[in-house]
Amino acid sequence: MGDRTAFFYGTLMAPEVLHRVCYGPGTVGKDPAKTYLASQLSFQPAILHDYCRHRVRQCDYPGIVAENGHNVRGTYVAGLTDGDIHRLDIFEGDEYRRIEVKVELPKEAGNFVQAETYLYTAGERKLEKKEWSYEEFRRDKMHRWADNSNEYQEVDEAFEDDPTGGRGVKADTSVKTDKEAKEEAEEEERDVLNGAV
Repeated sequence: MGDRTAFFYGTLMAPEVLHRVCYGPGTVGKDPAKTYLASQLSFQPAILHDYCRHRVRQCDYPGIVAENGHNVRGTYVAGLTDGDIHRLDIFEGDEYRRIEVKVELPKEAGNFVQAETYLYTAGERKLEKKEWSYEEFRRDKMHRWADNSNEYQEVDEAFEDDPTGGRGVKADTSVKTDKEAKEEAEEEERDVLNGAV
């Protein structure tokens, strides 16, 4: 079992999608080793404070951005490995940056835990003002995310010739803290406003 934790607020809240990204197509339930790895993950509801979740324009998935006074309900997952995080980084692509945040576990009110999550960095203009709905995703769009979906192409191609499926790959798994990520975003925004970029 891995010792990495993450907060998921979009398509990865669905165990089917998370398993597909981390373990490959059609393996959980068929491959004993990958079924065992999947069984070691624990899922529980969580809340990320001072962020807001929006739909990404013309996409099935959302993005989050820092926004005081807003909360994002999602899923806290424990038991992830470095290999899982590496595959998730590839899946999320360059629209997102992995950061460290504190999330609240509602079953234990006031209990905050550290987790990694993916901050949307492709620009707020690409986000709709409307809140993304997990229920709507499961009901109307989950069928698009079946094993043969193009959404997994980059992850599959990255590990095509790796017999460990990415688990043997050493990757840079460093993350920025929530404060560091906010400071970096503010600095980039100042640079843009000052014409430095």
